[in-house]
Amino acid sequence: MPITNFKLTTVAAILMSIMLVFFSSSAFTIGVEADDFITRASASGVAEIESGKIALEKTTYPEIKEFAKKMIENYASSNKDLRELAAKKDVEIADEAVLLDKAKAYVLKQREGESFDVAYVNNQIDAHRETIKLYEQASSSPDEDVRRLAATSLPRLEQHLQEAEALVAVIARGSASAQ
Repeated sequence: MPITNFKLTTVAAILMSIMLVFFSSSAFTIGVEADDFITRASASGVAEIESGKIALEKTTYPEIKEFAKKMIENYASSNKDLRELAAKKDVEIADEAVLLDKAKAYVLKQREGESFDVAYVNNQIDAHRETIKLYEQASSSPDEDVRRLAATSLPRLEQHLQEAEALVAVIARGSASAQ
């Protein structure tokens, strides 16, 4: 039975779809370029510092205050490293958070009490997951300096994520004891 053009076209389309999915998977993602990484990572750092300052003012949990202080200190240090890399690469560093992070900060400022704490911790978990993805991509960047910075930063970011996830239990215990 002869193969018709329709069948060949259908098979070709299916194969192309499979290849598109396969090569767009994270395993085959080409690392980010230096300028993109520096801009995105520094904007993320600014957002972490801003939300940490809000948390210091609003939370009643000592564990969240300690976490917020740590985020402010660590991201100030990270942004210093990014500024040095930016100067070396002649790239501008972000000095403010991206619009989405500004909106999240605005929402955090409107919340009080446990509503704030839950929103802050959830934002931290989401933000660290996204930041880890960025740094994982950067660890395969064509730029050696970007790869090195990303690779050395990833363990600290993963630790931050674990600490943020642990804060969920802190809030749950606090909610249970308040009832």
